[in-house]
Amino acid sequence: MHDSQTARLVPARFPDDRAILEVRGLNKRYLGSSVLRDLSFETMQGECLALLGPSGAGKTTLIRCMAGLDAPDAGQIFFNGTRVGELGGAQRRRIAVVFQQFNLIGRLSALDNVLAGRLGHVPAWRGLLRRFSREDRLLALECLDRVGLLSLAQQRADTLSGGQQQRVAIARALAQRPDIILADEPVASLDPQSGANVLALLHDICRNDGVTVICSLHQLDFARSWADRILGMAAGNIEVDVAAKDFDRHVSLRIYGSGIPKPAAAI
Repeated sequence: MHDSQTARLVPARFPDDRAILEVRGLNKRYLGSSVLRDLSFETMQGECLALLGPSGAGKTTLIRCMAGLDAPDAGQIFFNGTRVGELGGAQRRRIAVVFQQFNLIGRLSALDNVLAGRLGHVPAWRGLLRRFSREDRLLALECLDRVGLLSLAQQRADTLSGGQQQRVAIARALAQRPDIILADEPVASLDPQSGANVLALLHDICRNDGVTVICSLHQLDFARSWADRILGMAAGNIEVDVAAKDFDRHVSLRIYGSGIPKPAAAI
Protein backbone atom coordinates (compact mmCIF):
# COMPACT_ATOMS: atom_id res chain seq x y z
CA MET A 1 0.00 0.00 0.00
CA HIS A 2 2.79 2.44 0.90
CA ASP A 3 6.03 3.17 -0.89
CA SER A 4 9.42 3.06 0.80
CA GLN A 5 9.11 6.64 2.06
CA THR A 6 5.92 5.93 3.97
CA ALA A 7 6.56 2.37 5.17
CA ARG A 8 5.51 1.84 8.77
CA LEU A 9 7.92 2.03 11.63
CA VAL A 10 8.21 -1.12 13.73
CA PRO A 11 5.26 -1.10 16.16
CA ALA A 12 5.67 -1.22 19.90
CA ARG A 13 4.56 -4.41 21.65
CA PHE A 14 2.84 -4.42 25.00
CA PRO A 15 4.12 -6.92 27.60
CA ASP A 16 0.81 -8.83 27.87
CA ASP A 17 1.08 -9.58 24.12
CA ARG A 18 -2.58 -10.61 23.92
CA ALA A 19 -4.54 -8.82 21.20
CA ILE A 20 -7.89 -7.61 22.48
CA LEU A 21 -8.81 -5.84 19.26
CA GLU A 22 -7.69 -6.63 15.71
CA VAL A 23 -8.31 -4.56 12.59
CA ARG A 24 -7.75 -6.36 9.29
CA GLY A 25 -7.90 -4.73 5.86
CA LEU A 26 -10.40 -2.06 6.95
CA ASN A 27 -11.88 0.18 4.26
CA LYS A 28 -14.60 2.81 4.56
CA ARG A 29 -16.04 5.24 2.02
CA TYR A 30 -18.31 8.26 2.43
CA LEU A 31 -20.02 9.89 -0.53
CA GLY A 32 -17.72 8.11 -2.93
CA SER A 33 -14.49 9.12 -1.17
CA SER A 34 -12.16 6.73 0.67
CA VAL A 35 -11.98 7.64 4.35
CA LEU A 36 -10.14 4.53 5.60
CA ARG A 37 -7.76 2.69 3.28
CA ASP A 38 -6.88 -0.94 3.98
CA LEU A 39 -6.01 -0.42 7.66
CA SER A 40 -4.55 -3.32 9.64
CA PHE A 41 -3.27 -3.29 13.23
CA GLU A 42 -3.95 -4.84 16.62
CA THR A 43 -3.89 -3.55 20.16
CA MET A 44 -3.00 -5.39 23.33
CA GLN A 45 -4.85 -5.92 26.57
CA GLY A 46 -4.01 -3.03 28.91
CA GLU A 47 -2.40 -0.87 26.23
CA CYS A 48 -2.69 2.92 25.93
CA LEU A 49 -2.87 3.62 22.19
CA ALA A 50 -3.05 7.14 20.74
CA LEU A 51 -4.39 7.93 17.27
CA LEU A 52 -2.76 11.06 15.87
CA GLY A 53 -3.38 12.89 12.63
CA PRO A 54 -4.77 16.06 11.09
CA SER A 55 -8.48 16.73 10.72
CA GLY A 56 -9.91 14.47 8.05
CA ALA A 57 -7.30 11.76 8.60
CA GLY A 58 -10.00 9.21 9.49
CA LYS A 59 -9.53 8.97 13.27
CA THR A 60 -13.19 9.45 14.21
CA THR A 61 -14.38 7.09 11.47
CA LEU A 62 -11.94 4.44 12.69
CA ILE A 63 -13.18 4.76 16.26
CA ARG A 64 -16.80 4.56 15.13
CA CYS A 65 -16.04 1.40 13.15
CA MET A 66 -14.20 -0.17 16.10
CA ALA A 67 -17.16 0.66 18.36
CA GLY A 68 -19.61 -0.92 15.93
CA LEU A 69 -21.36 2.43 15.32
CA ASP A 70 -20.41 2.39 11.62
CA ALA A 71 -20.00 -0.68 9.43
CA PRO A 72 -16.86 -0.94 7.26
CA ASP A 73 -17.23 -1.39 3.52
CA ALA A 74 -14.50 -4.05 3.53
CA GLY A 75 -12.27 -5.73 6.08
CA GLN A 76 -12.92 -7.04 9.57
CA ILE A 77 -12.63 -5.88 13.17
CA PHE A 78 -12.34 -8.52 15.89
CA PHE A 79 -12.92 -7.92 19.62
CA ASN A 80 -11.64 -10.78 21.78
CA GLY A 81 -11.72 -12.97 18.69
CA THR A 82 -15.31 -12.17 17.61
CA ARG A 83 -16.25 -9.91 14.71
CA VAL A 84 -17.56 -6.62 16.09
CA GLY A 85 -20.64 -6.84 13.86
CA GLU A 86 -21.51 -10.22 15.40
CA LEU A 87 -21.09 -9.32 19.06
CA GLY A 88 -23.93 -10.16 21.42
CA GLY A 89 -25.25 -7.63 23.89
CA ALA A 90 -23.05 -8.79 26.77
CA GLN A 91 -19.91 -8.64 24.63
CA ARG A 92 -20.81 -5.29 23.08
CA ARG A 93 -21.14 -3.76 26.54
CA ARG A 94 -17.44 -4.51 27.06
CA ILE A 95 -16.66 -1.77 24.53
CA ALA A 96 -17.22 1.73 25.96
CA VAL A 97 -17.04 4.98 24.02
CA VAL A 98 -16.16 8.45 25.33
CA PHE A 99 -17.04 11.34 23.01
CA GLN A 100 -15.60 14.84 22.60
CA GLN A 101 -18.88 16.55 23.52
CA PHE A 102 -19.51 14.42 26.65
CA ASN A 103 -23.07 13.39 25.58
CA LEU A 104 -24.47 13.93 29.06
CA ILE A 105 -28.08 14.83 29.90
CA GLY A 106 -27.63 18.25 31.45
CA ARG A 107 -30.77 18.27 33.60
CA LEU A 108 -29.83 14.98 35.26
CA SER A 109 -27.37 14.57 38.10
CA ALA A 110 -23.88 13.26 37.64
CA LEU A 111 -25.01 10.02 39.30
CA ASP A 112 -27.98 9.56 36.96
CA ASN A 113 -25.73 10.13 33.95
CA VAL A 114 -23.32 7.47 35.18
CA LEU A 115 -26.21 5.07 35.71
CA ALA A 116 -26.83 5.32 31.97
CA GLY A 117 -23.80 3.08 31.66
CA ARG A 118 -25.88 0.32 33.28
CA LEU A 119 -28.79 0.52 30.82
CA GLY A 120 -27.60 -2.50 28.87
CA HIS A 121 -27.48 -4.53 32.08
CA VAL A 122 -31.11 -4.06 33.17
CA PRO A 123 -34.50 -4.78 31.55
CA ALA A 124 -35.63 -2.02 29.20
CA TRP A 125 -38.61 -1.03 31.35
CA ARG A 126 -36.42 -0.54 34.41
CA GLY A 127 -34.00 1.61 32.46
CA LEU A 128 -36.85 3.70 31.04
CA LEU A 129 -38.25 4.29 34.53
CA ARG A 130 -34.73 4.67 35.95
CA ARG A 131 -35.39 1.92 38.49
CA PHE A 132 -31.85 0.78 39.07
CA SER A 133 -30.90 -1.73 41.73
CA ARG A 134 -28.97 -0.87 44.86
CA GLU A 135 -25.99 -2.71 43.38
CA ASP A 136 -26.13 -0.59 40.22
CA ARG A 137 -26.29 2.61 42.25
CA LEU A 138 -23.37 1.55 44.42
CA LEU A 139 -21.36 0.73 41.30
CA ALA A 140 -22.17 4.15 39.80
CA LEU A 141 -21.03 5.83 43.01
CA GLU A 142 -17.83 3.78 42.94
CA CYS A 143 -17.22 4.94 39.36
CA LEU A 144 -17.73 8.58 40.35
CA ASP A 145 -15.32 8.06 43.22
CA ARG A 146 -12.86 6.52 40.76
CA VAL A 147 -12.84 9.73 38.71
CA GLY A 148 -12.72 11.99 41.78
CA LEU A 149 -16.29 13.32 41.62
CA LEU A 150 -18.12 11.44 44.38
CA SER A 151 -18.87 14.70 46.20
CA LEU A 152 -20.68 16.00 43.10
CA ALA A 153 -22.85 12.91 42.57
CA GLN A 154 -26.13 14.82 43.02
CA GLN A 155 -25.10 17.93 41.09
CA ARG A 156 -26.72 18.64 37.72
CA ALA A 157 -24.41 17.78 34.86
CA ASP A 158 -24.93 21.14 33.13
CA THR A 159 -23.50 22.96 36.16
CA LEU A 160 -20.18 21.12 35.99
CA SER A 161 -17.06 22.37 34.27
CA GLY A 162 -15.99 20.85 30.96
CA GLY A 163 -13.30 18.77 32.63
CA GLN A 164 -15.74 17.53 35.26
CA GLN A 165 -18.31 16.62 32.61
CA GLN A 166 -15.74 14.59 30.72
CA ARG A 167 -14.84 12.76 33.92
CA VAL A 168 -18.54 11.97 34.42
CA ALA A 169 -18.54 10.58 30.87
CA ILE A 170 -15.55 8.40 31.77
CA ALA A 171 -17.33 7.22 34.93
CA ARG A 172 -20.33 6.31 32.76
CA ALA A 173 -18.00 4.29 30.54
CA LEU A 174 -16.54 2.53 33.59
CA ALA A 175 -20.05 1.63 34.74
CA GLN A 176 -20.27 -0.65 31.70
CA ARG A 177 -17.40 -2.72 33.15
CA PRO A 178 -15.53 -2.43 29.84
CA ASP A 179 -12.49 -4.26 28.56
CA ILE A 180 -11.73 -1.37 26.20
CA ILE A 181 -12.49 2.37 26.12
CA LEU A 182 -12.55 4.17 22.77
CA ALA A 183 -12.13 7.90 23.34
CA ASP A 184 -12.77 10.23 20.39
CA GLU A 185 -10.94 13.54 20.92
CA PRO A 186 -11.86 13.54 24.64
CA VAL A 187 -9.78 16.64 25.44
CA ALA A 188 -10.34 18.71 22.29
CA SER A 189 -12.81 21.08 23.96
CA LEU A 190 -10.92 21.34 27.26
CA ASP A 191 -8.25 23.74 28.47
CA PRO A 192 -4.72 22.26 28.62
CA GLN A 193 -4.79 21.53 32.36
CA SER A 194 -8.22 19.90 32.29
CA GLY A 195 -7.14 17.92 29.24
CA ALA A 196 -4.01 16.72 30.99
CA ASN A 197 -6.09 15.67 34.00
CA VAL A 198 -8.52 13.68 31.85
CA LEU A 199 -5.69 11.88 30.05
CA ALA A 200 -3.96 11.16 33.36
CA LEU A 201 -7.20 9.57 34.54
CA LEU A 202 -7.47 7.42 31.40
CA HIS A 203 -3.84 6.39 31.82
CA ASP A 204 -4.47 5.42 35.43
CA ILE A 205 -7.52 3.36 34.43
CA CYS A 206 -5.43 1.62 31.80
CA ARG A 207 -2.59 0.85 34.20
CA ASN A 208 -4.50 -0.02 37.36
CA ASP A 209 -7.71 -1.51 35.95
CA GLY A 210 -6.16 -3.26 32.94
CA VAL A 211 -8.60 -1.56 30.56
CA THR A 212 -7.28 -0.98 27.04
CA VAL A 213 -7.67 2.67 25.99
CA ILE A 214 -7.59 3.89 22.39
CA CYS A 215 -7.71 7.67 22.23
CA SER A 216 -7.69 10.02 19.23
CA LEU A 217 -5.79 13.25 19.85
CA HIS A 218 -4.47 16.34 18.11
CA GLN A 219 -1.94 17.27 20.80
CA LEU A 220 1.45 15.66 20.15
CA ASP A 221 2.81 16.41 23.62
CA PHE A 222 -0.19 14.78 25.28
CA ALA A 223 0.19 11.69 23.08
CA ARG A 224 3.90 11.32 23.80
CA SER A 225 3.44 11.61 27.56
CA TRP A 226 0.26 9.54 27.80
CA ALA A 227 0.47 6.68 25.33
CA ASP A 228 2.45 3.46 25.10
CA ARG A 229 2.13 3.52 21.35
CA ILE A 230 1.09 5.96 18.63
CA LEU A 231 -0.63 5.29 15.31
CA GLY A 232 -0.16 8.25 12.97
CA MET A 233 -2.87 8.66 10.34
CA ALA A 234 -3.08 10.80 7.21
CA ALA A 235 -5.67 10.69 4.42
CA GLY A 236 -7.14 7.44 5.69
CA ASN A 237 -3.81 5.61 5.89
CA ILE A 238 -1.70 4.54 8.86
CA GLU A 239 1.61 6.21 8.12
CA VAL A 240 3.45 5.35 11.35
CA ASP A 241 3.02 2.77 14.11
CA VAL A 242 5.61 3.47 16.77
CA ALA A 243 6.32 3.41 20.50
CA ALA A 244 5.44 6.79 22.02
CA LYS A 245 8.99 7.24 23.27
CA ASP A 246 10.22 7.06 19.67
CA PHE A 247 7.75 9.62 18.32
CA ASP A 248 9.82 12.68 17.44
CA ARG A 249 9.62 15.63 15.05
CA HIS A 250 10.96 13.56 12.17
CA VAL A 251 8.17 11.03 12.64
CA SER A 252 5.52 13.73 13.03
CA LEU A 253 6.52 15.27 9.70
CA ARG A 254 5.36 12.06 8.04
CA ILE A 255 1.86 12.70 9.37
CA TYR A 256 1.49 16.47 9.41
CA GLY A 257 4.11 17.72 6.97
CA SER A 258 4.95 21.30 7.89
CA GLY A 259 1.64 21.80 9.71
CA ILE A 260 2.70 20.24 13.03
CA PRO A 261 0.24 21.27 15.79
CA LYS A 262 1.40 23.60 18.54
CA PRO A 263 1.98 22.17 22.05
CA ALA A 264 -1.22 21.96 24.09
CA ALA A 265 -0.06 24.67 26.50
CA ALA A 266 0.17 27.08 23.57
CA ILE A 267 -3.31 26.36 22.21
